Amino acid sequence: MDDIVPVKTGKIVKPRSLTAASIPGMLGMFQNEWDALMLSNFALEQQLHTARQELSHALYQHDAACRVIARLKKERDEARSLLAQAERQAPLPASAATANVSALSNGKRAAESEDMGPGGKRMRPGVSDSIIAELTECNAALSQQRKKRQIPPTLAPIDALERYTQLSSHPLHKTNKPGITSIDINLSKDIVATGGVDSSAVLFDRTSGEILSTLNGHSKKVTSVKFVAQNDVFLSGSADKTVRIWQGSEDGKYDCRHILKDHTAEVQAVTVHATNNYFVTASLDTTWCFYDLSSGLCLTQVQLLYFSFSLICKVFHYNGHLAIIVCEVEDPSNSMGYTSAAFHPDGLILGTGTTGATVRIWDVKSRGNVANFDGHTGAVTAISFSENGYFLATAAHDGVKLWDLRKLKNFRSFELYDQDTPTNSVDFDHSGSYLAIAGSDI
Repeated sequence: MDDIVPVKTGKIVKPRSLTAASIPGMLGMFQNEWDALMLSNFALEQQLHTARQELSHALYQHDAACRVIARLKKERDEARSLLAQAERQAPLPASAATANVSALSNGKRAAESEDMGPGGKRMRPGVSDSIIAELTECNAALSQQRKKRQIPPTLAPIDALERYTQLSSHPLHKTNKPGITSIDINLSKDIVATGGVDSSAVLFDRTSGEILSTLNGHSKKVTSVKFVAQNDVFLSGSADKTVRIWQGSEDGKYDCRHILKDHTAEVQAVTVHATNNYFVTASLDTTWCFYDLSSGLCLTQVQLLYFSFSLICKVFHYNGHLAIIVCEVEDPSNSMGYTSAAFHPDGLILGTGTTGATVRIWDVKSRGNVANFDGHTGAVTAISFSENGYFLATAAHDGVKLWDLRKLKNFRSFELYDQDTPTNSVDFDHSGSYLAIAGSDI
């Protein structure tokens, strides 16, 4: 009884209308209300019918637009393939056969290779059948030698390596911009080449301990240096998006013969083919270029073909019709720039590392992506093929992984540094018995 609350209401009651005072009046009032309800229902049905027509028209327009887009994409892809085929079959311009040699010492001035085609587009003659035959012949010869290969008796034993100590230290680059980003060795002359953050490449004679030459010309840091010992040629790639070909002279100096500007982003790696007649550059612009060394001409520029895939996001029924919402998603791997590159010792396989932790293996003859290795964390900073022809070592932020090219799988991993110390470099020795790993802690 304590929970009962009295309700206080007014005692004044609204009087009924005259129409509700009799049975006929109430029937007339009900009739009017029924008519109003039916009219409102009819208006709603008309609006629903109009909305259905508009939705059906919009769906038909969307379907037609998708068909047109698909047809245009198909025509675009066909046009691109025809254009690429025409570029590969185009004859080499006469101007490309003669190298412009107006250059001064150490690259202070050099004529650039600007062999342009119609419309201002750089010519891409493609990799001809004769070049493919040369690569195949080199591969056959090296593969045959590799089967008979034995570990040399002069190979340093493990206990000798354990006794290695630092003999000397040489500051080669400017101290206001410290840092050496790449290194290579000319074994026949015992010359060490380094590329630095100070935008220069330095050639150092290890025997005498003197700097032979400082090559200036790049406007940003030098990211990769490579010797071509057979022709006394030196290659340098830079963050200024260019690659320079330097020719050695009798006085020990190097002149810049070609400046290659085929990339649109930083050039991260330069690797020389076993024939010493061709080389490849890899860039953050998601392409790698195959060059002829003598002329400095880019024979082909390879980019992984763009593709997208569709995901069905929602399927539902609407007014008796089946409706499907489709989302088209771009493959994120297409935006991966190349951070490292190396030729297989036999020359028909190219390995490239990407910013997306993926290692791509390419067939040089077809320029096709034949295999991918996933499993790293962070950008792949360095790759190295073993001289046995079967193993590949890759370095990234999470350490080094060894891959078997025959089984296409990772069979061993090294985590020698902590999580805050990335692995910057990895390299097999010439015998394939030792693997050098370098971290950012020196």
